[in-house]
Amino acid sequence: MNFSQHYLENAKFEFERYKKLGEGTFDQLSENQLHWRPSETDNSIAIIVKHLAGNMLSRWTNFLTEDGEKPWRHRDTEFEDPPQTKKELLLLWEKGWQCLFQALDSINESNFDTKVVIRGEEHSITQAINRQLGHYASHVGQIVLLGKVIRGEAWQSLSIPKGKSEAFNNNFFRKNKS
Repeated sequence: MNFSQHYLENAKFEFERYKKLGEGTFDQLSENQLHWRPSETDNSIAIIVKHLAGNMLSRWTNFLTEDGEKPWRHRDTEFEDPPQTKKELLLLWEKGWQCLFQALDSINESNFDTKVVIRGEEHSITQAINRQLGHYASHVGQIVLLGKVIRGEAWQSLSIPKGKSEAFNNNFFRKNKS
């Protein structure tokens, strides 16, 4: 496997991981909880999702041929009037991720060296993807933290629960030996 294939497979894996973390949080929250904000100046999960979807649609639509900051994107409005229902929120979330994965699927060995543009600045494919990996990881982390704060003791860990590392490792290594 060459570098471009390996890199793209790894990037897709990481994006999928972030997507699943968000969805694991949504599964634990009610519609009202998705709109909860720690304070008036903070973002709710619904607002973060709206921003992520807006960013994804802008960055990944015609990824190889157009600037990632589309003229139709109005970033400031992404922080206003979030989707009101959980169903609307999940549809918007999915729309953003579908756009991202379709764009990644359009990249191959023949176009991997294409320069892409974000806000007028030229990026290699790896730079552009890494930029978005970092951006999405930070926002998904916010979503997970907000979910954990909202749920409190009822939160179901999306990774290895606190105090369970040894049991996890024992089980993990036992499975992988057989």
